[in-house]
Amino acid sequence: MPSPMALNPPSPSPSIFKKKSLSSLPSMATAASYLSAVSEADARARHHEVSPTSTPALSMSSSVTSSSEDTVLHENDLDDSGLAYPLTPPTSEQVFTTVHTEFGHCANESFRYASQHTPESTLETHYEDPPYYIFITTYMSYLMLLCLGHIRDFFGKRFQPRYFKHLMPYDGYAPLNSDFDSFYTRRLKRRMDECFFQPVTGVAGRTIAILDRYSLDFNESYLYSGSKTRALNISSYNYLGFAQARGGCADAVEESLRRYGVSTCGTRLESGTSELHVIGEALVARFIGMEDSLISSMGFATNSTFIPALVGKGCLVISDELNHASIRVGVRLSGAQVRMFKHNDMEALESLLREVISQGQPKTHRPWKKILLIVEGLYSMEGTLVNLPAIIELKKKYKFYLFVDEAHSIGALGPHGRGITDYFNINPRSVDILMGTFTKSFGAAGGYIAGPKVLIDALRVRGHSGAYAEAMTPSVLTQVIASMASIMGVAPPPPSTKSALTLSPSSSTATLRASDSEEHPGLAPASALPSWLSLPLALRDGSEGHSRLRRLAFNSRYLHCGLKKLGFITYGHPNSPIVPLLVFNPGKMPVFARLMRTRQTPIVVVVVAYPATPLVTSRVRFCVSASHTKEDIDVILRACDEFGDLLDLKHASGERWPLEEIMKRSVELVNMP
Repeated sequence: MPSPMALNPPSPSPSIFKKKSLSSLPSMATAASYLSAVSEADARARHHEVSPTSTPALSMSSSVTSSSEDTVLHENDLDDSGLAYPLTPPTSEQVFTTVHTEFGHCANESFRYASQHTPESTLETHYEDPPYYIFITTYMSYLMLLCLGHIRDFFGKRFQPRYFKHLMPYDGYAPLNSDFDSFYTRRLKRRMDECFFQPVTGVAGRTIAILDRYSLDFNESYLYSGSKTRALNISSYNYLGFAQARGGCADAVEESLRRYGVSTCGTRLESGTSELHVIGEALVARFIGMEDSLISSMGFATNSTFIPALVGKGCLVISDELNHASIRVGVRLSGAQVRMFKHNDMEALESLLREVISQGQPKTHRPWKKILLIVEGLYSMEGTLVNLPAIIELKKKYKFYLFVDEAHSIGALGPHGRGITDYFNINPRSVDILMGTFTKSFGAAGGYIAGPKVLIDALRVRGHSGAYAEAMTPSVLTQVIASMASIMGVAPPPPSTKSALTLSPSSSTATLRASDSEEHPGLAPASALPSWLSLPLALRDGSEGHSRLRRLAFNSRYLHCGLKKLGFITYGHPNSPIVPLLVFNPGKMPVFARLMRTRQTPIVVVVVAYPATPLVTSRVRFCVSASHTKEDIDVILRACDEFGDLLDLKHASGERWPLEEIMKRSVELVNMP
């Protein structure tokens, strides 16, 4: 239960949500010396007093009352990213009560939850509909926008043709853009453009600094005031909070820059592959539980360039109707036939499998060369989980290949953070191909493909990314290795036994491989990491990674269940870190986003509309992080409760709880089946 101060912060207290003047910063020590001093002070103070259980609410002052003014972390001492550099090291009490902009402290172990499948939980996708008047007013809103847009186009082309030059033939040239195709962008999306591509600065951690802007020409262009606003960030895919400018992973990246520089390639082997690539791919294979893996420098390109290397003419791809655009692009480039089935509907999938297997290829009715089923582990717009156990049973029955895109589920689901197979406690090698990205849970960039070594070796040769794409930089690879090792934990190999690492000469590039007898999910041997990589104890023993996984699971479930108890219609699974809140009406989306951004404690949210979603199911998509505290989720629930009543968004059926009861019984709510 949050303290009275967290629920009702004193109004005179200064807030961190305002522009910081860099000129007012005193001359301080380096960040490394500061962090060292904080660590030493924290260790000393813990022998004398008990630290608070969590970071206080964001609307509170960033400092605490102290008899010694020199030892208090004042707001004026914070730089743009929110870290203070005091002249004297702070005590443990002051460290834990200072507002942390990148990662909030939460030492209360009751605010933890294990992300794993339980027999009583259901995976059925249930979409609750609002009252009919909501649908009617939504359609009427779109009809009104369409009529007004066509009227403005009609008169604009005749009285202000300079604004429509790109849509009409000019000086012998054809129109640059299609009038019909760009109508939605001009007349509907532009009305809410300030809700999209909001420029930010600094680290997109627990909070984020946005650049203040305004428009004088109806969102045609923007002017910047030069000021910044720091807001609570519930819009980034920073699931485990590894997007930090400070900490063990950031120190490792800094060390890699000293060793390898900022070029695209570091120390190389004879074949031209960076040693960090070899180490990274071996660690990814260990983390996933597959025999081998390959790393790509871009997540989107991982799907769009490797799917054509898996299937081609004469093959069939069966795709979930809500699969990501990168999957759709890859399937189109492959030349394979494609059939889609209703999202997560196993009966529809089995019916389709029977049809395509019995009928074979069109016209000739020959058997398919290959049938590849592509699904996602966690769907980014719906927040739903794939019914992997049912798909595995169908795979055994109908003998197709299975490709699972874990861009959002890897590192975010499962008690060990190993993704959807870990969540369901399924052997990952029962899936043929596991794909994922490093841009979400690992705070880096790029993607990977993991599977049998024979398949991975073939993809290295046939995949377009291997021949044409740029390699990942050493600094990004280091972030991937450090964050992944932090989740796994590092165990030094026993001195009396031979290392599990073996050198396989079967490919042109030697790859470090784990032995088949190695336990999964297990710790990462120290020999599997760069010799110069040094992680703090909390990251090295895996305790910090385990805590982040449990914090993410608690925050996700608490926000989802809290919104349901307030009466909102939400989609997705309760354990999903993506929580869509249905708004329906297009006019309510920009209003909701503006209201959240202009609160006393600003909140940055993502609004999603057509064509990313069906026309009438516009939504606000909350992206929860382990960096958030329980009090942060309380702030979000309080704001949603206020604006939900104002905008008439509470249409869900079922029992409703008052906000104060939800906040008080949060642990009980999260642990409900």
